[in-house]
Amino acid sequence: MTRPPTVRPHTLHAAGIELSALLALPGTTPPRSTILAIHGRGMRAAYWNSFIPLATAAGHAVLAVDRPGYGASAGHLPEGQTLAEQAETLHAALKEHARTHDTGAGFHLLGHSDGGKVALHTAATAGGAVPLLGLDTSGTGYQYDPQALHFPSTLGGGATKLNWGPLHLYPRGTVQASRALLAPTPPRESAETIHWPRQFETLAPDVRIPVRLTFAEHEAWWHLDDTTLTAMTSRLTRSPSVTVDHLPAAGHNISLGHTADTYHQRALAFLDACLPPATTARRAPQHN
Repeated sequence: MTRPPTVRPHTLHAAGIELSALLALPGTTPPRSTILAIHGRGMRAAYWNSFIPLATAAGHAVLAVDRPGYGASAGHLPEGQTLAEQAETLHAALKEHARTHDTGAGFHLLGHSDGGKVALHTAATAGGAVPLLGLDTSGTGYQYDPQALHFPSTLGGGATKLNWGPLHLYPRGTVQASRALLAPTPPRESAETIHWPRQFETLAPDVRIPVRLTFAEHEAWWHLDDTTLTAMTSRLTRSPSVTVDHLPAAGHNISLGHTADTYHQRALAFLDACLPPATTARRAPQHN
């Protein structure tokens, strides 16, 4: 059996802002890469708990961050930051992290929902400060479904269908247990939600790394018809590759559901494809 990774609380320093995070390192050094895992609206870094053991067993470090306005930075940023400002803060955090840690081949961006939006902002405005390998998002679309137009808060009533989908897609007790992961959505983040389609149109042409977009079968936030998805992918004109993946028997919170392992294995396979050849060949050994 693979030994469980050591996951420890970590602090990222980002131009005067301290961000809380979880850091997990593989059993081998250096890591093949460092995965920046970015949670969605109203969640926390622990959303990625089930992903971390698989990633570290494959030789990657995982840096799961509480986004600006969440966790330790909530007191300093009571109104939060816009998505663009969050990306700027993460750039500063990654640059500082790379100064003090071996990050392997570079950083790989893994984002969920609004975290995927932040990941897109981060990729589009990278500027070469740190090496970025790929961009992998789940539950992050282009055009909202009409039923999502009123954007109910993650913590408010009526949001269950949008944020979860059918509850049988998750292990028993998941929704109740996930309350420990929840946090208020900062006002500045909520206020710009409706502007995302235009933001994506501006950002997409500046993304220069491989992109993978995953959508759950029971995703309710987004239009997922072929026309809309083609319009989305066609805007990523400078990305060397764009992949759209559909995950059956899954709801919006993919990493908390019964099909989380399938999704995570596919995410790691995509990361393998983004790595330089020498790094791809160096996989972490399994510990018995």
